[in-house]
Amino acid sequence: MLETRPLAMRAVQVAFLALLLGLWFFAVGAAHVHRLLLPDPVNVWVEMRALAVSGALWNAARVTLTTVGEAYGLAVAFGILIGFSISRSRHAVRLFEPILSGIFAIPLTLFFPLFILFFGIGTGSKLAYGGLYALLPVAMTSIAAFARVDPGLIRGARSMGARPWALLRRVYLPAALPGILNGMRIALVICVAAVLGGETLASTAGVGYAIKLAEELMDIPRLYAWLAFVVLASFALNLLLSAVESWSIEA
Repeated sequence: MLETRPLAMRAVQVAFLALLLGLWFFAVGAAHVHRLLLPDPVNVWVEMRALAVSGALWNAARVTLTTVGEAYGLAVAFGILIGFSISRSRHAVRLFEPILSGIFAIPLTLFFPLFILFFGIGTGSKLAYGGLYALLPVAMTSIAAFARVDPGLIRGARSMGARPWALLRRVYLPAALPGILNGMRIALVICVAAVLGGETLASTAGVGYAIKLAEELMDIPRLYAWLAFVVLASFALNLLLSAVESWSIEA
């Protein structure tokens, strides 16, 4: 029963995408929506293939994914470190958790011009912007996950002579991993959205820049091709992280 539930969830997700595609065909066919607003899905697919063959798709994706990977890696590393450090003290948790939650509630897009001011229009501003935005959910979920680790496990490991680094690696991380992975999943979505949004606002390369350029040139099929690529890539990344999260829970 439990084993078939993930398969059923995936089937519903795939069916939802198929429904959206069917509605798209209906809108441009029977509903006669203007092609300037909604191009034919076949034309979008042809445009995506042309972008892939020319190499433009992969070049832009490489820039964006590299920035996302670096920002996400930094966010996860520093988020877990910050979360673990704060969770060691109840006073620190009461002090810093509301601060992190408050910062996370602020729309950091308002401060993106400051990232450009400090880091320039290149990938540096998107890396800092995406990394900071993604760091917050990782840190907050890490605080909660580390704080819930069974004290009996910690006392047992210490009684056997475990040092602080061994405690972190053998006790804290395995026990807190499901909660941390939940924060990492949220952070990945936020990081991708932040980097793409930053590239759309101010950039010279990447998928977000390509989307903005297609919109400015009114190349609607190409615009939808880039958007479809983002949707498919995001769906694939989410499936990958969900599989890792399920594996960690089963393990």
